[in-house]
Amino acid sequence: MKQKNLIYLDYNATTPTDPRVVDKMLPYFYDIPGNAASRSHPFGWKAEEAVKIARQQIADLIQVESKEIVFTSGATESNNLALKGIFEMYYRSGDHIITLKTEHKAILDTCEKIEKIGGNVTYLDVDGKGYVNLKDLEDAITDKTILVSIMWANNEIGVIQPMKEIGAICHRKGVLLMSDATQAVGKIPVDPKEIGVHLMAFTAHKMYGPKGVGALYVCSKNPRVKVTEQINGGGHEKGMRSGTLNVPGIVGFGAAAEIAKNELNKEAKRLSILRDKLESELLTIEETYINGGTKNRLPHVTNLAFKYVEGEGLMSTFNQSIALASGSACTSASIDPSHVLIALGIGEDMSHSSIRFSLGRFTTEEEINRAIELVKKGVAKMRERNPVWEMFKDGIDVDSL
Repeated sequence: MKQKNLIYLDYNATTPTDPRVVDKMLPYFYDIPGNAASRSHPFGWKAEEAVKIARQQIADLIQVESKEIVFTSGATESNNLALKGIFEMYYRSGDHIITLKTEHKAILDTCEKIEKIGGNVTYLDVDGKGYVNLKDLEDAITDKTILVSIMWANNEIGVIQPMKEIGAICHRKGVLLMSDATQAVGKIPVDPKEIGVHLMAFTAHKMYGPKGVGALYVCSKNPRVKVTEQINGGGHEKGMRSGTLNVPGIVGFGAAAEIAKNELNKEAKRLSILRDKLESELLTIEETYINGGTKNRLPHVTNLAFKYVEGEGLMSTFNQSIALASGSACTSASIDPSHVLIALGIGEDMSHSSIRFSLGRFTTEEEINRAIELVKKGVAKMRERNPVWEMFKDGIDVDSL
């Protein structure tokens, strides 16, 4: 991604739309302006056919049936539809939902809303690397549990949860499993049917498609899952999500899915090499640590803590040369420490010293080399100004003060 010396390393916040995707979208803004629900003229027919093709492309990426894809405005809406829709549909069977403390705010805030209307939510701890304890999960399931919601891959630290084992527990207990797979789909192989995931949220703009369009996978058999629609008016998307379909966005989503399906494995290998180079070079900086586990994680993400350096201050030293994040995009405007890092047991000081690096399709080795140079200079500059660093270098036990 080129913009006058700006190195973009915030792909977990959003990805640039691939030019190949834009090319596929353009005709549906003007030449083919039809509403996909207009079945009385060719413009509507062409729009409907384009949506049908895109739905199949997206289904092929995650190896499900096209009828199991419900289009939404994005992952946040998909998460809301899944959680609220399941709670409303199945509350007579039980009112209990289980999730993790490290979930995205789209899950956590929605769960809080469900609690306000009478639901019962368990927020499980994770270990120091960010992974769920499977025994804790199994022990938390009761006869009132209707849904387990666990993020496939974390947006801040990149750890991939043991989804196969989680799916086996939910199957054994007869509980529905939902996953926010926003950061995973299009980056790593994701097969909800193989895992036993019954609902799965994801979005186009995290995989080089346009913003403003997402999807919810809803299992149609073994078991057949139903959700109560949260947006009423017209009964679109098999009655699960009303509203005129975003045809250009959906076409772009489909194109992005097809590209990801064809290029995913090769790109993951390339990015893991670049990420590992960035990570290993930055870890040579004294008192620098990786946040989260490294054994099972996304290939393009690393979250590093630079002790005795304030993350926002460090980013200011780059003079806007590198686009980075000190937390998730949805919460980075807050001065509060990352709830994900706090859940890992990292103190507030270390949380404020942490930066997420997320690479992508248009990241080059030259950019990584430049980023390494800038970060190293920035850390050195920040520590020169920090009297606590000087005390640490003098052998004083700063942590005990």
